Amino acid sequence: MRIRFDRVTQRYDGNPLFTDLDLEIPSGRFFTLLGPSGCGKTTLLRMLAGFVVPDAGRVWFGDRDVTQLPVHKRGVGMVFQDYALFPDRSSLANVMYGLEARNVPAKDAKARAMAMLERVGLGSMADRSPATLSGGQRQRVAMARALVIGPELLLLDEPLAALDVKLRVELRAMVRELQLESKVTTVFVTHDQEEALALSDVVAVMDRGRIVQMGAPSEIYAKPVNAYAADFLGSANVLPDGRFVRRESIEISPSPLGEGRGEGLAGTVEHVEFRGAVTAYRVRTSLGVLHVDVWSAHHPRTYQRGEEVMLALPEEP
Repeated sequence: MRIRFDRVTQRYDGNPLFTDLDLEIPSGRFFTLLGPSGCGKTTLLRMLAGFVVPDAGRVWFGDRDVTQLPVHKRGVGMVFQDYALFPDRSSLANVMYGLEARNVPAKDAKARAMAMLERVGLGSMADRSPATLSGGQRQRVAMARALVIGPELLLLDEPLAALDVKLRVELRAMVRELQLESKVTTVFVTHDQEEALALSDVVAVMDRGRIVQMGAPSEIYAKPVNAYAADFLGSANVLPDGRFVRRESIEISPSPLGEGRGEGLAGTVEHVEFRGAVTAYRVRTSLGVLHVDVWSAHHPRTYQRGEEVMLALPEEP
């Protein structure tokens, strides 16, 4: 189902958050709204859910104007950061809830809910209450509850933010697999650029109520339109001529790199951070301070603070 915001305006305390915002979300894609707190991404998500009605403009689900349509008539599944599970219901009963609200017969509702719990790997925990589950397991129940109703639109409000790093990586793979299987149009809100890159078909980078740049993750990462987009979708070096150079695209060496290997630039290492898979350097050069990330396993030589090095910048496209 294609989603469209048509000249949407929204104000808070008399101040405009959006003004005549136009945005189209393609059918069946995983679409991410990426930006810092206060940029408006959660407000857009709440408009899609029906919790917020715009001051002006229209919200369309396909050919349906849903601007004034109440939440329960939108056919939307939603997963929140805080899970929002019923504490007094079992995992199975939580997943069945949306089906019961839609008057699905109890036997069918139970079978569908159980099948969805099996799909998210929690079939053996159907009778457990949320209090006895881990954070990751609770979020799986929440995903199952959102998907079991067969929504036309799935809304994800930073659902992985409360989890530890390892579990986030594991669950985001599950989220993406479920979305690809169901082919449901999905709108994901996050401030985490790594999640945006890993999950999305399309990313919209937001800043103070505006869409700064929108496109495939690889496109936005490789060709940011401005310094804000470059920094938000993975930190980049900004050169005096305005070019954006990604940290990992700079080569570092103790000696000149030779002809045909890019622009050689002398520098002095100011700071070193070993981060496991990556070693990060801060290097003072004639172009200013540049940040360089190298794969530790592929670059066993570690440069020390105060050491003179040569950098090779990528050729301009």
